[in-house]
Amino acid sequence: MMKKVTLAPFFVLTLSLAAQQDCFLGVGSNSDDKIIEVFKLTETQIEKMKNWGAELQYRNSLLEDQAKRLLGRHAQSSPEDLTKMSYEYKHLMDSMQQNMRMIDQRMLSLFDDRQYKLYMKLCEEVIRTPIFVNRQVNEN
Repeated sequence: MMKKVTLAPFFVLTLSLAAQQDCFLGVGSNSDDKIIEVFKLTETQIEKMKNWGAELQYRNSLLEDQAKRLLGRHAQSSPEDLTKMSYEYKHLMDSMQQNMRMIDQRMLSLFDDRQYKLYMKLCEEVIRTPIFVNRQVNEN
């Protein structure tokens, strides 16, 4: 009985850490103006962010089209087919998230020390895992 009581807090902590989500900037979403304002982006950073945001929207629109077709094909499917479809759909959603992460990494690689520290602080406040990047090497 003693072991169960002692291990319970460990499992709660482990589950909460495992559930912590990435701290996305949201480049390419409706948050671009807020990103510009909060991080006081330079003209060069704004230009790159807008280009990368357009790239993200294009990449994800292709994945969204695939997801719509997938859902349309399986409207009246068997449980087995629906299970298979759910894995395909999850893969598409994961790909969209990877695209968001890639674009945010590009943006974060352009941040100066002040901007990146602010990003880290904001992530900490909302209990999200920051996206770490090597800001010495960036994709221009």
